[in-house]
Amino acid sequence: MASKKGLGKGLSALITENINEDSVNVSKDKIIVLDINRVEPNRDQPRKKFDEDTLNELSESIKQYGIIQPILVQKENDYYSIIAGERRWRASKLAGLKEVPVIIKGYNKQEILEISLIENIQRENLNPIEEAKAYKKLIYDFNLKQDDLADKVSKSRSAISNVLRLLNLDERVQDMIMDDMLSSGHCRTLLSIENKDVQFDIANKIFDEKLSVRETEKLVKELKKPKKEEKNIKKEDPVYKEIEEKMKEVLGTKVRIIKKSNKKGKIEIEYYSQEELENIIDIIGERN
Repeated sequence: MASKKGLGKGLSALITENINEDSVNVSKDKIIVLDINRVEPNRDQPRKKFDEDTLNELSESIKQYGIIQPILVQKENDYYSIIAGERRWRASKLAGLKEVPVIIKGYNKQEILEISLIENIQRENLNPIEEAKAYKKLIYDFNLKQDDLADKVSKSRSAISNVLRLLNLDERVQDMIMDDMLSSGHCRTLLSIENKDVQFDIANKIFDEKLSVRETEKLVKELKKPKKEEKNIKKEDPVYKEIEEKMKEVLGTKVRIIKKSNKKGKIEIEYYSQEELENIIDIIGERN
């Protein structure tokens, strides 16, 4: 029989009997004990980077108090794949635990990815690129629309679109986000620059000179050098600025109202991928 030793005081109050993975007819949501080496990370886990300092802190806590919350797992061929709780599993390994408490579930692949994504978002553990890649996988692998995805993760469609746009950045810039060298606010500003090498050069300038998001916006604006004859009307009338903001919220992308002459002008709507263009078209179609 598997031992409870090392699982923690909090857990012992939850386990009504000591059973292991070979027990017959394990009831739904029953906490059982597994050999830690029988448990492995989910290959589709959105989160790829784990902060060593916080892992060590959690490891020390586990040494003292044990694992308070069981790890959710899914039975695979000869091992158990983690649905939620990889950080606890990693910290338990650091703490030297030989066994971990788990709850075995029976979800499909989509449900597993959704749960992993939601858990990390709620705990603010994902960086924006990891989050964007998880959204993209859910959309393409399971044919989800952005509206459906927004409902599942309790975010607005515009928030989903803004995160997905970061995947259009140069991969070197994406790596800088994942390494916490840049914020997503900095990088959303870089999206307006088409040249990938220029994106990367500015990203390095932001990091080296510790530029704020506002300073980055000014830098990018100077680089783009808009035509003299075009004048952004929001500088003249705050009403148009408000309209721009409303359109941006609805479409989930940058919108500009530009005045030319004789009370004429144009509306610019930016998009950064074929999927984003189709999404904008769908939104406009819904409102006709």
